[in-house]
Amino acid sequence: MKRITAVIMALVLVSTLALAGCSKKDDKTIRIAHKNYTEQRITGPLMAVYIEEKTDYKTEVTELGGTMLCYGALKNDEIDMYAEFTGSAYGAILEQTQVLSPQETYDYVKKTCEEKDGITWLKPLGWNNTYILSVRQETAEELNLKTISDLVPVAKDMILGSDNEFIIRTDGLPGFTEKYGLEFKEVTPMDQGLTYAALKEGQLDVNVSWSTDGRIKKFDLVNLEDDLGYFPPYYVTPIMKMTFADANPDIVELLNELGGNWTEADMQGYNLLVDEGANATDVARNMLKDKGLIS
Repeated sequence: MKRITAVIMALVLVSTLALAGCSKKDDKTIRIAHKNYTEQRITGPLMAVYIEEKTDYKTEVTELGGTMLCYGALKNDEIDMYAEFTGSAYGAILEQTQVLSPQETYDYVKKTCEEKDGITWLKPLGWNNTYILSVRQETAEELNLKTISDLVPVAKDMILGSDNEFIIRTDGLPGFTEKYGLEFKEVTPMDQGLTYAALKEGQLDVNVSWSTDGRIKKFDLVNLEDDLGYFPPYYVTPIMKMTFADANPDIVELLNELGGNWTEADMQGYNLLVDEGANATDVARNMLKDKGLIS
């Protein structure tokens, strides 16, 4: 527990320092933030590239930390927009636990965020990056693991790896282990980019993976079915203050053109490119070209 607390305190410090780098508002510059992992490092530039290609606005892209820091920065007008996940808002921000359908989840977070914080949601970009539990192929075969419930009798001998945020989120580890009645031998927090290799190399037995991560396929991992339906849908969606949306209807219309364009399979490929060294902004530009949105 001390180790986890120290990790969380360090993350807060790093995130606070990152937030200090957000600049003051310039009417011709749109301030876009993203979280600190691969998919978000693509999604921030995705919006920025499209805006700059289609308008005379400039953009400033800033990497912050996790969900709460990005959402707080938006509430406090320190940024103009970022892409959030419906499930993250539903669970981590609004602290809801009842699993709803994708449309019901979107409708709930849009309505509640508008009423509570003056923040609106645009059209989802298309893919659902939900949490899943992954194991090595040989582990699944040896222990006959197909669902998360199958872990219950063996979890006490297993090491679970996850990103740091999952350990403390309302929709993360506390509720997840309670729902399934799971007790792991050890829970190891680490950078999400390191967890897949650690699982492949046997340092972890189970990984809290993201469904759009290309390393699932690359490392031939097995995803266990969320048979009790714990995890909500996580559709990534541009969000912004309603005041910004009202003042910039052209930007709202432009970003809504991105809605529904990419699938989970698409993002596995794009994420893997960046994980293996490609520039995130170059990949974001290619995403737009691949869909004919820019030339």
